[in-house]
Amino acid sequence: MVKIASWNINSVRLRIDQVERLLTEQAPDVLCLQEIKVAEPLFPHAMFERLGYTHRAIHGQKGYHGVATVSKIPFTEFSRHDWQDNGEARHVGVELHGAGQGLILENVYIPAGGDIADRAVNPKFGQKLDFLGRMTRWADKIDRPTLIVGDFNIAPLECDVYDHKALLKVVSHTPIEVEALGAFRDAHGWVDLGRRFIPAPERNYSWWSYRSYWREKDQGRRLDHMWASPDLAPQARAHRFIEETRRWESPSDHVPLITEFDL
Repeated sequence: MVKIASWNINSVRLRIDQVERLLTEQAPDVLCLQEIKVAEPLFPHAMFERLGYTHRAIHGQKGYHGVATVSKIPFTEFSRHDWQDNGEARHVGVELHGAGQGLILENVYIPAGGDIADRAVNPKFGQKLDFLGRMTRWADKIDRPTLIVGDFNIAPLECDVYDHKALLKVVSHTPIEVEALGAFRDAHGWVDLGRRFIPAPERNYSWWSYRSYWREKDQGRRLDHMWASPDLAPQARAHRFIEETRRWESPSDHVPLITEFDL
């Protein structure tokens, strides 16, 4: 079994103790982090090295965005796509070796898209839609077992948010975003592992705003995802989200996801 985790950590240096706790308690073989908010020279390599995550692919930048894939399983860095088309560090892909048997693992941080769901007045929203369009054209050409994970910043189903009607005009759940993500899904027939193992309409949130967290309101959204290519999906054996991290000191606003594969 190969255990793969994904977590928007919202600053890996600020929450390095939490990352260490997750790695110690859950022992994934591979961890994909988003929003690491650090350039590669300042990435906290020492802790990962100490715990045996000796293989690392870091695509970071100073203070913002950034993704990192760390692994006990050997891998080769496979790609770094600029789907944002502006140089931001939002993707890294690796090819697993050993127990991974050639699996391609894509780690992505899709832009949030700002506050207004209109590209005419909010360029960030347009950038998000264009990012999804470039991802969709890329997915058309995939010809190997692939897992794409990360913070998609979209809750696609009505039950993926705490109040569907209230959020229809809120960025992350608008019909145009859901349609764009659906086009990406259909481009390669991706299998949404979160909903394969936790079927709709079961609660399956991965993000809560800090404001609702401190009010102790369960106003969550399912923004984080693990999607498998059709040839990989049958090998997935278990999937869960690790919600107890919300109770850790100074938590991320996202919780980790973990999927186990029989490879």
